[in-house]
Amino acid sequence: MIRILVVDDHDLVRTGICRILNDINDFKVIGELGSGEDAVDYCRKKTPDIVLMDIDMPGIGGLEATRKVIRFCDDTRVICLSAHKLHPMPSKIMKAGAFGFLTKDAPHHEMINAIYKVNSGQKYIAPEIAQQIAIGELDVSVQNPFDQLSDRELEIAMWITKGVKVTEIAKRLNLSTKTVNTYRYRMFDKLHVDSDVELTHLALRHKLIQTSA
Repeated sequence: MIRILVVDDHDLVRTGICRILNDINDFKVIGELGSGEDAVDYCRKKTPDIVLMDIDMPGIGGLEATRKVIRFCDDTRVICLSAHKLHPMPSKIMKAGAFGFLTKDAPHHEMINAIYKVNSGQKYIAPEIAQQIAIGELDVSVQNPFDQLSDRELEIAMWITKGVKVTEIAKRLNLSTKTVNTYRYRMFDKLHVDSDVELTHLALRHKLIQTSA
């Protein structure tokens, strides 16, 4: 029996994932949580076999939570779920120690397959994402300026490019607006941009985000 913890700050998403997993005889959902902090605490006490970890969550977020789970729980493997398909986010997630990466629009059978593979000790990345990571790492002629951002800076950059205001970002991440602005201006300096609009244009140019169809 594969013991699974589901971590996502959206109740409907957690419920949907849990229903899918509970229909598989080999799976047992032992918990569902809404924050990275709770996930780390839970894993240190219960040591699930697999954690399905959302990346975009309030507080420390899924990326930092993944690092801490990997650090503290040798027998727990993390599969990260993210809406961000484009470099450098998938690469950062795998370098953080995750055993798998799935996008949130992945079909049910791919999530099930990923859990089986990761539980057996194999890493799993969606094929198109794996190709993207490989190309990005092999092609040294293509420099992505977003690679130089810290995890928190990249996280805040992604919220800004979605049009989310600093006050709302601060609320979602449990930070002060002053702290968010500190990260914001630090990333502006690193990326040589002067505004949220320029940041968004740079993100589009380097395919960190995509325009709506």
